[in-house]
Amino acid sequence: MNSKEILEIAVRAADSKRAEDIVALDVHEVSLLADYFVVMQGGSKRQMDAILESIAEQIEAAGETVKRVEGKNSDKWVLIDLGDVVVNIFNPEERAYYNLEKLWSNAKTVNVAAWLDAEV
Repeated sequence: MNSKEILEIAVRAADSKRAEDIVALDVHEVSLLADYFVVMQGGSKRQMDAILESIAEQIEAAGETVKRVEGKNSDKWVLIDLGDVVVNIFNPEERAYYNLEKLWSNAKTVNVAAWLDAEV
């Protein structure tokens, strides 16, 4: 499975748990760390946990593995390492503080609109 397919699974899984303001950045030309960074937010720790669980379940169901999870017990920021895709789940305040979209402003934004549920 390629990194764009993993990205789509992660975005769809996050959206199914009503993750807010999902932004995917194509960083393969500006970083050696990954092909894609995904940034999103959840309104509460409970929602952040649900997003994390959904992504992990869907990735594993597709035959891929979650390499590492950082901040699982945090109510501020969770990082999910899927190899060439890194997912960041923030609470709104931490997302504004770290502003990863600005930090990686040289990266192209991936249009994920087709992967999002229009009825949310």
